[in-house]
Amino acid sequence: MLWPFKRFLNPQTPSRGTIEAIYGMIVAQAREPVFYQALNVPDTVNGRFDMVVLHLWLVLRPLQAGGSGMMVSQALFDRFCSDMDANLREMGVGDLTVPKRMQKFGEAFYGRTAAYDKALATGREALADALARNILNSPDPSRAASLCNYVEETVARMATVERAALEVGQWQFTAPRVLA
Repeated sequence: MLWPFKRFLNPQTPSRGTIEAIYGMIVAQAREPVFYQALNVPDTVNGRFDMVVLHLWLVLRPLQAGGSGMMVSQALFDRFCSDMDANLREMGVGDLTVPKRMQKFGEAFYGRTAAYDKALATGREALADALARNILNSPDPSRAASLCNYVEETVARMATVERAALEVGQWQFTAPRVLA
């Protein structure tokens, strides 16, 4: 019976509306047609999943730097998990199979984000390679040049957003563009 008052007990807990707004921004950006029409992302269930994971990672990186951002980060990850669970059920996956699939989603999320973190620290070629392998299903990193550029620009932009604005969703993603 105490759960409605949880927010008063821990005032740093992000509001559900804030988490919904930020997660909505992540999903909307992941669905941008340019990724699928011009940046070589496969327009499949897996391709769309990979784009949601990529954008979630882009938001979680700066949030996990500490402070109350950690609570927002956890709430966003929890929202992602509940969204994946709901999508599985909507697709007709049975109750007994959902936990196994959710485990695979978790493994995919952590594997991809670890690869992106390592690649980002290593350099552009490594990042293009990680994006090509994980999102484009291609051994050719040159196919990921525009996507790599988008990720680098978004990482740089997110690094300039003030923490308070980041935690309440008062920022925008970088517009994806195709390199000539």
